[in-house]
Amino acid sequence: MPISRMRYLTPCRKKELCQDRKIWAGLNRPEVPLESADIVIFGVPYDGSVSFRAGAGEAPDAIRNITRTISPTTEDFKSFQHLKIKDLGNVEGCSRDEVFTRTTRLAESCVKNNRFFIMLGGDHSVTIPVCKGIDTVVENPFGIVHIDAHFDLCDSLNQDRFSHGCTARRAMELDHVKGIEDIFFLGVRSIETDELDFFNHHPVQVRSARDISRIGPVECAEQVKKQLAHLDMIYLTLDIDCLDPAYAAGTGTPQFGGLNSRELLTLLEQLFDLPIIGMDIVEVAPGLDPSLTSVFAARKIITEVFGFISKNQR
Repeated sequence: MPISRMRYLTPCRKKELCQDRKIWAGLNRPEVPLESADIVIFGVPYDGSVSFRAGAGEAPDAIRNITRTISPTTEDFKSFQHLKIKDLGNVEGCSRDEVFTRTTRLAESCVKNNRFFIMLGGDHSVTIPVCKGIDTVVENPFGIVHIDAHFDLCDSLNQDRFSHGCTARRAMELDHVKGIEDIFFLGVRSIETDELDFFNHHPVQVRSARDISRIGPVECAEQVKKQLAHLDMIYLTLDIDCLDPAYAAGTGTPQFGGLNSRELLTLLEQLFDLPIIGMDIVEVAPGLDPSLTSVFAARKIITEVFGFISKNQR
């Protein structure tokens, strides 16, 4: 591995990572109680449920390591310097069950305290325990915006019901997700054979990458907002492979023909008109891309989300 890339991928020790005030554009505040933070961040560096190429376990630390050098500003030339960000570090465990259980508890804590949170994956399976945590706490239905090259609607993938290809299917089984009608898919351009039967017999709400290119991200976002308008809580899960590999090559299952960076940022700007309570970025695999395009894409997405949160506070 080239030395220039090694320094970005070298993991920090857990305590150092949580306590480094320079990360997140210098806004990390380790001394702030969770209930007083504007944004809570935690990583789940687990990639044991992938069906193809691993490497997403490196992402949380790699993303953090390139946030020390940026300013607390958005592309609209606005400051979010007032935000108090609390990074809780990474969820660790000796097994998937242990990692998932701890992830669920963290999500529960964020929702109980009404804190907006960002989870850094990991493969897409780590969204499953986050949604379970939300489901455990809330009393009313919540919806999900699923931005991805894939539906992740497999009931089982490679004989694993908790694969990264089963994320949306498991979400449908939660008590407070009414069903497929309260999940909206964006950017999809691939489908598994066993997903086809489900797709053909259920009212799947989707705007593919091709739809977004043809119709435009603003109109597609309006359709999402109309479909989910009856919900007062939305969770947003973002697989970095929603982007075309030209914009995010470092991911386990890239799909040609994806969103470009401007389409994705415009989508997100519009979607944050919804009552989004938290989000994740998953499937960033730094070691699969020498130029770290996916890592830098994730950083940009996160910092713009900081701006959306800051704007909504005012």
